[in-house]
Amino acid sequence: MELTDRVLVVTGAGRGTGRALALRAGRLGARVLLSARSAETARTVAAEVTADSGAPAEGLPCDLADPASVREFAAAVAARTDRVDVLVNNGARYLPGTDLLDADDEAIADTIASGATGTVLITRHLLPLLRASAAADVVNLVSAVAEPRNHRSDSHPAFYAAKAAQAGFADVLSARLRPEGIRVISLYPPDFTDADPLDPSWDTTPRTAADPLTARSVTDCVLFAISQPRDCFIRTFRFEQL
Repeated sequence: MELTDRVLVVTGAGRGTGRALALRAGRLGARVLLSARSAETARTVAAEVTADSGAPAEGLPCDLADPASVREFAAAVAARTDRVDVLVNNGARYLPGTDLLDADDEAIADTIASGATGTVLITRHLLPLLRASAAADVVNLVSAVAEPRNHRSDSHPAFYAAKAAQAGFADVLSARLRPEGIRVISLYPPDFTDADPLDPSWDTTPRTAADPLTARSVTDCVLFAISQPRDCFIRTFRFEQL
């Protein structure tokens, strides 16, 4: 598997899955443009990607809950490349709390805006660059909470709402962009163990049928999907839960 000369944009790459994907894409030869809410965090992760693999990487600030910030990020990407081959919509605020009253209005609005509105707007503003690619993919890290009647998570109802909106957007976009050859791929992972590709535990964490899902397995699915030939349209990855 290789991503040589492909341009990847990863949102929410300041930590966790987004950062892991940026690092792994760099190792596979991609040029990586990544975002985080903090400009300093984004630059730090980009520097890690380049130090790790030598891949060209740049970190740019983007607050997905702020439409103006999304527009500025998209403009900055457009100033640096004439195409985007892979957009990974990973960024979204997580909100804990099983009771609707567990979060205030601002936290609820920010959660829904970052996960739902942010995904729509970032895809909208980067769509011309995706259309300029000969083989474009949009990957959405949704969540098992977006599956019907999945009540197992302790996340806040606003997080459920954000992920359900993201899932609906991805589903219709997949159908509408397929005639153009643009694949829209969504993953619905349950809670999984986070990991750092720069830490030795990345290679030693058990991954048997009795173990919880790992970040490495989730990122494996992303990389598998975008490496498939163009006749292979994988719309969703759904995971069994222990």
